[in-house]
Amino acid sequence: MQAIEEILRTKKIKVTPQRMAVYSILKKTQAHPNVEMIFQKLKPDYPAMSLATVYKTVDVLKRVGLIQELNVGESGLRYDAVVSPHSHVYCEKCGKVDDVDDLELDEFQDQALLNKVIEKSGFNISAVQLYFFGICPDCSEKLMEGSI
Repeated sequence: MQAIEEILRTKKIKVTPQRMAVYSILKKTQAHPNVEMIFQKLKPDYPAMSLATVYKTVDVLKRVGLIQELNVGESGLRYDAVVSPHSHVYCEKCGKVDDVDDLELDEFQDQALLNKVIEKSGFNISAVQLYFFGICPDCSEKLMEGSI
């Protein structure tokens, strides 16, 4: 956590217990929580912290590159403390978001593909994010049983 404090100070951002707590929650989980989930997790230890503070904190952490924001559609924005390029899979039934490990994103960052996207869009591409949508094993099992 000391390295995080240094990053914030270098960027001239005040190190607060709330910012450190939000980052700690994100660093310790693979659940890719949304702001409400983070808020609920922090509520017992930080009863005076507001939902607005959590929103502002994730925005600050995102701007300085300590977390990434995932846009998985209608369920809203989710957050991940793993900022290295990796893909995610989203369950369309329960909203679960998981990392897809051992998938080489280089395959999707192929220069020929990027050149094609640049040519068609006119955009200067700075990053690639890849999302897969489907139904998780738990929800698939429940569907088979007829319980959802």
